[in-house]
Amino acid sequence: MTEETPGFEEKPDVPSGATSDDAEPKAASEEGAAPAGDANQTAGLVAQLDQVRTALGERTADLQRLQAEYQNYRRRVERDRIAVKEIAIANLLTELLPVLDDIGRAREHGEFVGGFKSVGESLETVAAKMGLQQFGKEGEPFDPTIHEALMHSYAPDVTETTCVAILQPGYRIGERTIRPARVAVAEPQPGAQAAKAESSDPATAEAADEKDNGPEEG
Repeated sequence: MTEETPGFEEKPDVPSGATSDDAEPKAASEEGAAPAGDANQTAGLVAQLDQVRTALGERTADLQRLQAEYQNYRRRVERDRIAVKEIAIANLLTELLPVLDDIGRAREHGEFVGGFKSVGESLETVAAKMGLQQFGKEGEPFDPTIHEALMHSYAPDVTETTCVAILQPGYRIGERTIRPARVAVAEPQPGAQAAKAESSDPATAEAADEKDNGPEEG
């Protein structure tokens, strides 16, 4: 049996030229380097996340802009479609106005009877469904935006320029006038307003009465 020599301890192998004291600082430095590496990696991930967020924000803004442009395009196309439809209907109805005038004259002269009456009423119904409206009435104030004066006269019983006869009715589609009403107008008689104003003044009326009665003879 081999006897162990008291006081003898085995030591780990140490590379040549290095002592055990040199090995311990090296291990400590490796342990300290690990957290620093994790911090660098985390910073890199944060930077990448920021880039992704920036790119996402830009793409979202692009998508919102494209969506707004598309909505504007759809509204513009719808407006154009409606405008083209209204123009086409107005052109068609404008061509039918002479026929409607003939129907109106036939009705005034009592000739709107039989099959002609049935066809005429059907045509008027279709025109009304397409939005055609007739306007122009006797006694309404003259409006140069919707009336065309073909005849002019004076009348003592009007206080403003008035349509006294409708020579040809006007037509509109919605707010768009496709033909003004052709009318005869009458204006107040010259001097009638002044005479009316004087007659409404009590002082003027009293003076006129005294002038008419004259001084009494003694």
